[in-house]
Amino acid sequence: MKKAFAFILAIVSVSCQGTPKPITDEMVASVKPAASDQPAVTPDTDKAKTETAIFAGGCFWCTEAFFTELKGVESVTSGYIGGTVANPTYREVCTGSTGHAEAIKITFDPTQIAYEDLLQVFFETHDPTTLNRQGNDTGTQYRSEIFYLNDAQKKAAENFIKLLTDQKIYSDKVVTKISKATTFYEAEDYHQDYYALNKSQPYCQMVIAPKLAKLKKNYKSKLKE
Repeated sequence: MKKAFAFILAIVSVSCQGTPKPITDEMVASVKPAASDQPAVTPDTDKAKTETAIFAGGCFWCTEAFFTELKGVESVTSGYIGGTVANPTYREVCTGSTGHAEAIKITFDPTQIAYEDLLQVFFETHDPTTLNRQGNDTGTQYRSEIFYLNDAQKKAAENFIKLLTDQKIYSDKVVTKISKATTFYEAEDYHQDYYALNKSQPYCQMVIAPKLAKLKKNYKSKLKE
């Protein structure tokens, strides 16, 4: 697979992108809705409720590994979204002809982690300024895109990108798209939990592991115990 054999070029490409400014918790707090705007939580009816977020940020092997570590995240599923072909296969998506993006569907507990916190990690763990590319992975299937499931998520994504722009987090323009979620197709079984099951694979060691180590260092308070 291209990802497995081009990991050295991917590292070189990522290293040339420069280091963006950190997205601090204080910045994230500034775009979270006020407590008075949030729905009340009642123990009897809402304690088991979860929400869903769908992000595309390049290789789903990477993004799945990052979000699985977060406190409040109950599951992460790799898959395809945003295309025109029903039930696409990995080989079809890799051609770029189906219009799908490699993406992850996150099921999370909003009482433990906010959607804005997920956005923070999303933007910190990929480059949202490169169009249809992450490192050496090129093509529309590797685009940066947020797929919202309701108006609140759409507004949160818009506010977050405005924050990144206003704070000049990146030297280049953020090209992340914000789109209404369409059908999410689960990827083949061998793509699920890929990093956890293939840590010795070169791509995992050289590309995913360093980014995961940085995530664990910078976001200790957001990680599962």
